[in-house]
Amino acid sequence: MTPSAEHAGDLIRSWRRRRHLSQLELAHRADVSSRHLSFVETGRSRPTSTMILRLCEQLDVPLREQNRVLLAGGFAPEHPEHALADPPMADVAAAIDGILTAHLPFPALVVDPGWDLVSANDAVYALLDGVAPRLLEPPVNVIRLTLDPDGLAPRIANLDEWREHLLVRLAHEHDATGDPRLAALLDELGPVGRVGARTPGLVVPLRLRTPGGGELSFLSTTTVFGTPREVTLSELAIEAFYPADAATRAALLVPGVAAG
Repeated sequence: MTPSAEHAGDLIRSWRRRRHLSQLELAHRADVSSRHLSFVETGRSRPTSTMILRLCEQLDVPLREQNRVLLAGGFAPEHPEHALADPPMADVAAAIDGILTAHLPFPALVVDPGWDLVSANDAVYALLDGVAPRLLEPPVNVIRLTLDPDGLAPRIANLDEWREHLLVRLAHEHDATGDPRLAALLDELGPVGRVGARTPGLVVPLRLRTPGGGELSFLSTTTVFGTPREVTLSELAIEAFYPADAATRAALLVPGVAAG
């Protein structure tokens, strides 16, 4: 392998600064001298693949970006990457389908790091009835679908609060991953900090008006796969929604009520 146009040391320094660590702090965590780390970052010393992976582990660098640092250092990627439909991912795809199906009649969906929709159960699609067809053309971005005036936004009773919740989460995820798609979404949707009155309670609910005049209230949870060693798997997140009150639970247990 030959080094890429990027410099491994530059990428390591960038991730160290993103994690707000000094060279001394990272060197201590990785059990190397701060002098050697300085040489690595400036390009005076070429790190081994083992050293790159050790530094990346201490910096909590995502698997995709670890591969990028390895390539910049002239090494082969360490972490495999497959499409979800590829044969090696069959068991994972089956597990995801099982989770989404088991969550019915409550909504659940799977998103990638840019919040593009990977999969969803029927309860999600029932809630999307009436949104603009352009927002449902692949790739479907869940954030845009939620906040667009032609999407779910007009039906969200606590839109300012939910919008703020999503933007704060996007900002945190961008800080953690550096994903340029998240930066583009934040630029497109505007700054964080426009929230009005907050709903009392322990968590922020998603409150959706139904065409029949009722309201559904949901609590959301996020699930990721533990200790993944594959790039695609490490980036998937399952967003599951649970009834936030008895009325929502009762409505969803009656077929067709949520949509109508």
